[in-house]
Amino acid sequence: MSLFERYLSLWIALAIVAGIALGSAAPGLVTAIAAAELARVNLVVAVLIWAMVYPMMVGVDPGSLRDVVKQPKGLAITLAVNWLIKPFTMAALGVLFFEVVFADLIAPADAQQYIAGLILLGAAPCTAMVFVWSQLTRGDEGYTLVQVSVNDVVMVFAFAPIVAFLLGVTDIVVPWGTLVLSVILFIALPLAAGLLTRRRLGHAARIEAFRERIKPWSMVGLIATVVILFGLQGQVILDRPQVIALIAVPILIQSYGIFALAYTAAFALRVPHRIAAPCALIGTSNFFELAVAVAISLFGLNSGAALATVVGVLVEVPVMLSLVAFANRTRARFA
Repeated sequence: MSLFERYLSLWIALAIVAGIALGSAAPGLVTAIAAAELARVNLVVAVLIWAMVYPMMVGVDPGSLRDVVKQPKGLAITLAVNWLIKPFTMAALGVLFFEVVFADLIAPADAQQYIAGLILLGAAPCTAMVFVWSQLTRGDEGYTLVQVSVNDVVMVFAFAPIVAFLLGVTDIVVPWGTLVLSVILFIALPLAAGLLTRRRLGHAARIEAFRERIKPWSMVGLIATVVILFGLQGQVILDRPQVIALIAVPILIQSYGIFALAYTAAFALRVPHRIAAPCALIGTSNFFELAVAVAISLFGLNSGAALATVVGVLVEVPVMLSLVAFANRTRARFA
């Protein structure tokens, strides 16, 4: 890992502080960024996520996609964890902590809002930022692309029913435009650009040299995204710091528990590390853009549900960096 990547947690911490400061010092700028939306997708954040994804897409060799059929176990683990386990364990943890453990600390109405936000996080597996985590663990770019793409297809059909079931409602309004546009912005366009770049560069050596030159932009995109997200919700975080800590508890337990489950399963099934690491990280990370958008759509910008999804962003980056470090340290244990 480069010096910049090795101390990425420090840059993320500084980005969080900078984002909160920006939200307090320049609320007009933050409001303008928040208003740049299409189908509930913030276009500024979308561009930055695109910048994160594109460097990895350049490394996708279409010829390697046929290898997926030779390693179906990684895809099976990802699908099982994301859709049969993760949403339900997140809901269970939310109920356990906010209706039992923290019952004396949180008003019942607020507790239900926080549980709703946690459910939205748990039902939205990562789409874009997993490419960054995969890159940091030297994951298989082609296989990661297939895993994310299959999850996106499943999400179109499974997200609304699972959320509706767990929230206990029947008329939930899911922004389908957000889902479709997100797939186009975060998967289709960067992939097309990456394939076109590979074709123009031609030789493997030139492709690798180009990737090394643009790789830092992936990290810049990540940090800029964190600054904007915390600029948008910085005042809420400053106003209710104790609630942030309470919401973070079940998210932390869920994140490390899901990673342990998926990573252990991959190890037991002798999945190669270049597939096992992204496989576990996809289930651990969340599609927080979608979770935030749906929370705002259903419950409002200042709701407890929206706050819970933003706390998910706050917790996710340091957690994912710690898991990336763990995956890199244990690489030699895999076949």
